[in-house]
Amino acid sequence: VKAGSFAEYTVVPAKQAVPLPSVKPEFLTLMVSGATAYISLKELGELSEGKKVLVTAAAGGTGQFAVQLAKKAKCHVIGTCSSDEKGGFLKSIGCDRTINYKTENVESVLRKDYPEGVDVVYESVGGKMFDLALNSLATKGHLIVIGFIAGYQNPTGLQPIKAELLPAKLLKKSASIRGFFLNHYLSEYKMALKHLLKMYEKGDLVCEVDFGDMSPEGKFTGLESVFRAVDYMYMGKNIGKIVVELPHSVNSKL
Repeated sequence: VKAGSFAEYTVVPAKQAVPLPSVKPEFLTLMVSGATAYISLKELGELSEGKKVLVTAAAGGTGQFAVQLAKKAKCHVIGTCSSDEKGGFLKSIGCDRTINYKTENVESVLRKDYPEGVDVVYESVGGKMFDLALNSLATKGHLIVIGFIAGYQNPTGLQPIKAELLPAKLLKKSASIRGFFLNHYLSEYKMALKHLLKMYEKGDLVCEVDFGDMSPEGKFTGLESVFRAVDYMYMGKNIGKIVVELPHSVNSKL
Protein backbone atom coordinates (compact mmCIF):
# COMPACT_ATOMS: atom_id res chain seq x y z
CA VAL A 1 0.00 0.00 0.00
CA LYS A 2 1.51 3.30 -1.07
CA ALA A 3 0.28 6.86 -1.53
CA GLY A 4 -0.27 7.82 -5.14
CA SER A 5 -2.88 7.54 -7.86
CA PHE A 6 -3.87 4.61 -10.05
CA ALA A 7 -1.00 2.75 -11.71
CA GLU A 8 -0.17 -0.71 -13.01
CA TYR A 9 3.07 -0.87 -11.05
CA THR A 10 4.62 0.87 -8.06
CA VAL A 11 7.86 0.59 -6.11
CA VAL A 12 7.78 0.31 -2.32
CA PRO A 13 10.42 -0.36 0.34
CA ALA A 14 10.46 -4.08 1.16
CA LYS A 15 9.59 -3.42 4.82
CA GLN A 16 6.31 -1.80 3.72
CA ALA A 17 5.27 -4.80 1.62
CA VAL A 18 2.87 -7.32 3.11
CA PRO A 19 3.14 -10.96 1.99
CA LEU A 20 -0.12 -12.49 0.75
CA PRO A 21 -0.88 -16.22 0.47
CA SER A 22 -1.88 -15.89 -3.21
CA VAL A 23 -2.98 -13.34 -5.79
CA LYS A 24 -6.69 -12.97 -5.09
CA PRO A 25 -8.90 -9.87 -5.52
CA GLU A 26 -10.44 -10.62 -2.11
CA PHE A 27 -7.13 -9.80 -0.42
CA LEU A 28 -7.29 -6.26 -1.85
CA THR A 29 -10.43 -5.64 0.20
CA LEU A 30 -8.43 -6.18 3.39
CA MET A 31 -5.47 -3.89 2.65
CA VAL A 32 -7.22 -0.61 3.53
CA SER A 33 -10.94 -1.25 4.02
CA GLY A 34 -10.60 -4.31 6.22
CA ALA A 35 -7.68 -2.91 8.22
CA THR A 36 -9.55 0.37 8.81
CA ALA A 37 -12.58 -1.44 10.24
CA TYR A 38 -10.50 -3.85 12.32
CA ILE A 39 -8.15 -1.32 13.92
CA SER A 40 -10.68 1.49 14.44
CA LEU A 41 -13.24 -0.75 16.13
CA LYS A 42 -10.54 -2.44 18.24
CA GLU A 43 -8.87 0.81 19.34
CA LEU A 44 -11.83 3.20 19.53
CA GLY A 45 -15.06 1.18 19.50
CA GLU A 46 -14.92 -0.42 22.95
CA LEU A 47 -17.14 -3.18 21.61
CA SER A 48 -18.65 -5.72 23.98
CA GLU A 49 -21.53 -8.19 23.94
CA GLY A 50 -24.96 -6.65 23.52
CA LYS A 51 -23.80 -3.19 22.41
CA LYS A 52 -25.75 -1.60 19.57
CA VAL A 53 -23.57 -0.66 16.60
CA LEU A 54 -24.76 1.46 13.66
CA VAL A 55 -22.75 1.16 10.43
CA THR A 56 -23.46 3.73 7.70
CA ALA A 57 -22.85 2.73 4.05
CA ALA A 58 -22.77 -0.76 5.51
CA ALA A 59 -22.65 -2.65 2.20
CA GLY A 60 -19.61 -0.70 0.95
CA GLY A 61 -15.93 -1.60 0.88
CA THR A 62 -15.25 -0.99 4.57
CA GLY A 63 -18.79 -1.15 5.95
CA GLN A 64 -19.00 -4.87 5.17
CA PHE A 65 -16.10 -5.50 7.58
CA ALA A 66 -17.45 -3.24 10.33
CA VAL A 67 -20.70 -5.25 10.24
CA GLN A 68 -18.94 -8.62 10.46
CA LEU A 69 -16.41 -7.61 13.11
CA ALA A 70 -19.10 -6.07 15.31
CA LYS A 71 -21.13 -9.26 14.99
CA LYS A 72 -18.10 -11.31 15.98
CA ALA A 73 -17.90 -9.14 19.11
CA LYS A 74 -21.52 -10.24 19.81
CA CYS A 75 -22.98 -6.80 19.18
CA HIS A 76 -26.40 -5.96 17.72
CA VAL A 77 -25.66 -4.43 14.30
CA ILE A 78 -27.76 -1.95 12.33
CA GLY A 79 -26.67 -1.09 8.77
CA THR A 80 -27.83 1.67 6.42
CA CYS A 81 -27.83 1.03 2.67
CA SER A 82 -29.46 2.30 -0.53
CA SER A 83 -31.18 -0.76 -2.02
CA ASP A 84 -32.99 -3.97 -1.10
CA GLU A 85 -30.26 -5.94 -2.88
CA LYS A 86 -27.68 -4.39 -0.53
CA GLY A 87 -30.00 -5.12 2.39
CA GLY A 88 -30.07 -8.77 1.36
CA PHE A 89 -26.27 -8.88 1.24
CA LEU A 90 -26.07 -7.29 4.71
CA LYS A 91 -28.44 -9.88 6.15
CA SER A 92 -26.29 -12.63 4.60
CA ILE A 93 -23.25 -11.39 6.57
CA GLY A 94 -25.16 -11.17 9.85
CA CYS A 95 -26.58 -7.63 10.03
CA ASP A 96 -29.49 -7.64 12.52
CA ARG A 97 -31.41 -4.65 11.15
CA THR A 98 -30.98 -3.12 7.71
CA ILE A 99 -32.33 0.33 6.87
CA ASN A 100 -32.78 1.21 3.20
CA TYR A 101 -32.55 5.01 3.39
CA LYS A 102 -34.21 5.34 -0.03
CA THR A 103 -37.43 3.75 1.22
CA GLU A 104 -37.25 4.22 5.02
CA ASN A 105 -36.69 7.27 7.21
CA VAL A 106 -33.49 6.41 9.08
CA GLU A 107 -34.15 8.88 11.88
CA SER A 108 -37.68 7.56 12.51
CA VAL A 109 -36.55 3.93 12.46
CA LEU A 110 -33.74 4.58 14.95
CA ARG A 111 -35.98 6.60 17.26
CA LYS A 112 -38.71 3.93 17.20
CA ASP A 113 -36.57 0.77 17.35
CA TYR A 114 -33.69 2.10 19.46
CA PRO A 115 -35.21 4.75 21.77
CA GLU A 116 -32.18 4.71 24.07
CA GLY A 117 -29.80 5.24 21.16
CA VAL A 118 -26.87 3.31 19.72
CA ASP A 119 -23.58 2.74 21.52
CA VAL A 120 -21.21 2.94 18.57
CA VAL A 121 -21.48 4.48 15.09
CA TYR A 122 -19.04 3.56 12.29
CA GLU A 123 -19.57 6.60 10.05
CA SER A 124 -18.28 7.06 6.50
CA VAL A 125 -21.00 9.16 4.81
CA GLY A 126 -20.87 12.63 6.39
CA GLY A 127 -23.28 15.54 5.92
CA LYS A 128 -26.85 14.80 6.99
CA MET A 129 -26.03 11.20 7.86
CA PHE A 130 -23.38 12.41 10.32
CA ASP A 131 -25.92 14.74 12.00
CA LEU A 132 -28.43 11.92 12.21
CA ALA A 133 -25.86 9.48 13.63
CA LEU A 134 -24.75 12.03 16.23
CA ASN A 135 -28.34 12.57 17.36
CA SER A 136 -28.81 8.79 17.63
CA LEU A 137 -25.96 8.21 20.08
CA ALA A 138 -26.75 6.65 23.43
CA THR A 139 -25.33 7.95 26.71
CA LYS A 140 -21.53 7.40 26.65
CA GLY A 141 -21.79 6.52 22.94
CA HIS A 142 -18.88 6.72 20.48
CA LEU A 143 -19.05 8.03 16.92
CA ILE A 144 -16.06 6.95 14.81
CA VAL A 145 -15.51 9.03 11.66
CA ILE A 146 -13.61 7.09 8.98
CA GLY A 147 -14.74 9.18 5.99
CA PHE A 148 -17.40 11.43 4.49
CA ILE A 149 -18.11 10.22 0.96
CA ALA A 150 -21.19 12.46 0.60
CA GLY A 151 -18.86 15.45 0.25
CA TYR A 152 -15.99 14.05 -1.82
CA GLN A 153 -17.36 15.48 -5.06
CA ASN A 154 -17.88 18.98 -3.63
CA PRO A 155 -15.23 21.63 -4.34
CA THR A 156 -14.27 21.56 -0.64
CA GLY A 157 -14.61 17.80 -0.26
CA LEU A 158 -17.05 18.36 2.61
CA GLN A 159 -20.79 18.56 3.23
CA PRO A 160 -21.85 21.04 5.95
CA ILE A 161 -22.89 19.61 9.31
CA LYS A 162 -24.84 21.19 12.17
CA ALA A 163 -21.79 21.76 14.35
CA GLU A 164 -22.98 24.73 16.42
CA LEU A 165 -24.83 22.42 18.86
CA LEU A 166 -22.03 19.86 18.98
CA PRO A 167 -20.54 20.74 22.40
CA ALA A 168 -23.98 20.64 24.04
CA LYS A 169 -24.90 17.34 22.38
CA LEU A 170 -21.67 15.68 23.49
CA LEU A 171 -21.95 17.01 27.02
CA LYS A 172 -25.60 16.00 27.37
CA LYS A 173 -24.74 12.38 26.58
CA SER A 174 -21.11 12.15 27.78
CA ALA A 175 -20.56 11.06 24.18
CA SER A 176 -17.45 11.22 22.03
CA ILE A 177 -16.51 11.66 18.39
CA ARG A 178 -13.24 10.13 17.25
CA GLY A 179 -11.58 10.46 13.87
CA PHE A 180 -9.69 7.46 12.47
CA PHE A 181 -7.05 7.66 9.72
CA LEU A 182 -5.20 4.42 9.00
CA ASN A 183 -1.84 6.15 8.46
CA HIS A 184 -1.73 7.05 12.16
CA TYR A 185 -2.08 3.40 13.21
CA LEU A 186 0.56 1.74 11.03
CA SER A 187 2.13 0.13 14.09
CA GLU A 188 -1.03 -2.02 14.28
CA TYR A 189 -1.28 -2.67 10.55
CA LYS A 190 0.62 -5.92 10.04
CA MET A 191 -1.00 -7.53 13.07
CA ALA A 192 -4.47 -6.50 11.81
CA LEU A 193 -3.84 -7.81 8.31
CA LYS A 194 -2.46 -11.09 9.60
CA HIS A 195 -5.58 -11.57 11.74
CA LEU A 196 -7.95 -10.67 8.88
CA LEU A 197 -6.17 -13.00 6.43
CA LYS A 198 -6.43 -15.83 8.94
CA MET A 199 -10.16 -15.15 9.39
CA TYR A 200 -10.72 -15.13 5.62
CA GLU A 201 -8.78 -18.34 5.06
CA LYS A 202 -10.75 -20.10 7.81
CA GLY A 203 -14.01 -19.00 6.17
CA ASP A 204 -14.90 -16.67 9.05
CA LEU A 205 -14.91 -13.48 6.97
CA VAL A 206 -16.69 -12.52 3.75
CA CYS A 207 -14.61 -10.24 1.49
CA GLU A 208 -17.17 -9.06 -1.05
CA VAL A 209 -15.67 -7.79 -4.32
CA ASP A 210 -17.52 -5.80 -6.99
CA PHE A 211 -15.91 -6.04 -10.45
CA GLY A 212 -18.54 -3.81 -12.05
CA ASP A 213 -20.33 -6.63 -13.89
CA MET A 214 -23.64 -4.86 -13.21
CA SER A 215 -22.42 -1.44 -14.39
CA PRO A 216 -23.78 -0.12 -17.74
CA GLU A 217 -20.58 -0.90 -19.67
CA GLY A 218 -19.73 -4.05 -17.78
CA LYS A 219 -16.67 -5.25 -15.89
CA PHE A 220 -13.96 -2.76 -14.91
CA THR A 221 -10.86 -3.77 -16.89
CA GLY A 222 -7.73 -1.70 -17.51
CA LEU A 223 -6.70 1.71 -16.22
CA GLU A 224 -9.08 3.42 -18.62
CA SER A 225 -12.05 1.96 -16.70
CA VAL A 226 -10.95 3.54 -13.38
CA PHE A 227 -13.08 6.61 -14.20
CA ARG A 228 -16.17 4.44 -14.63
CA ALA A 229 -15.39 2.60 -11.39
CA VAL A 230 -15.13 5.84 -9.40
CA ASP A 231 -18.44 7.10 -10.88
CA TYR A 232 -20.07 3.75 -10.04
CA MET A 233 -18.92 4.16 -6.43
CA TYR A 234 -20.20 7.75 -6.18
CA MET A 235 -23.57 6.59 -7.52
CA GLY A 236 -23.67 4.16 -4.59
CA LYS A 237 -24.07 1.12 -6.83
CA ASN A 238 -21.30 -1.10 -5.47
CA ILE A 239 -21.73 -3.98 -3.07
CA GLY A 240 -18.42 -4.58 -1.34
CA LYS A 241 -15.05 -3.28 -2.54
CA ILE A 242 -14.71 -2.16 -6.15
CA VAL A 243 -11.78 -3.83 -7.91
CA VAL A 244 -10.46 -2.86 -11.33
CA GLU A 245 -8.67 -5.69 -13.09
CA LEU A 246 -5.41 -4.71 -14.79
CA PRO A 247 -4.38 -7.08 -17.57
CA HIS A 248 -0.62 -7.41 -18.13
CA SER A 249 0.48 -4.46 -20.22
CA VAL A 250 2.21 -5.32 -23.50
CA ASN A 251 4.12 -2.03 -23.27
CA SER A 252 5.41 -2.70 -19.77
CA LYS A 253 9.04 -1.74 -19.16
CA LEU A 254 9.25 -4.18 -16.23
